[in-house]
Amino acid sequence: MLNARLRRLAERWLPGSLLRALDPFDALISDRLASFVAGLPDHSHVLDAGAGQCRYASAFLRHRYVALDLSIGDSSWDYSQLDILGDLEKLPIANSAFDAAISLVVLEHVREPREVLREIARVLRPGGRFLIVVPNQWEVHQAPHDYFRFTRYGLEHLLLESGFRIQKVEAIGGFFWLMSRRSINLLTFFQGGLKWIVFIVLAPFLGFLFPILLYFADRLDQRQDFTLGYICEAIR
Repeated sequence: MLNARLRRLAERWLPGSLLRALDPFDALISDRLASFVAGLPDHSHVLDAGAGQCRYASAFLRHRYVALDLSIGDSSWDYSQLDILGDLEKLPIANSAFDAAISLVVLEHVREPREVLREIARVLRPGGRFLIVVPNQWEVHQAPHDYFRFTRYGLEHLLLESGFRIQKVEAIGGFFWLMSRRSINLLTFFQGGLKWIVFIVLAPFLGFLFPILLYFADRLDQRQDFTLGYICEAIR
């Protein structure tokens, strides 16, 4: 995910195909979310566990989408669209109330991730579907509410312990996608005052040329031991 300021600039000036290459993390999540939604029967009850600003609500127009969050992650966010203000570790929801749930880049922000997954499993009906995205090699964000990073094996362990059956775990890119993000991250050190001069000089290379080349080079990394994070589909 790009720095918010850099993303606004990119969205203003770049076509969608190039923006996808510059921010493959969000692009891949959007693809997998669309596939997940397409597999749900119409009018399914779906819980967005840690919805924040409800940025994924538009994907569920044919479903009963319920957004829940504790609204403490980012003071600049607008939490007014939430349906339920609640703690993920103690969901104020009855057992088996939902057909599906999503948790997209949320689990690192809770102090007890195992308890959160157990709660999500509790409110899903048997056979309910779950889509979760977790970061691996990310910078600190939404401080001080940023507690964990996850490997594939750690995520699988937590899900299995919480009563889920894992369908698929997918790395979000490999070494070169990671380096592409780091190249763009470097530009954040050259914002403000006279540093903008350096930003303007470096931006075409660090913010565009290098990330594009690294995006296409990622096919060289078959193991994907270096990754931005993981996408997992599981069943209750």
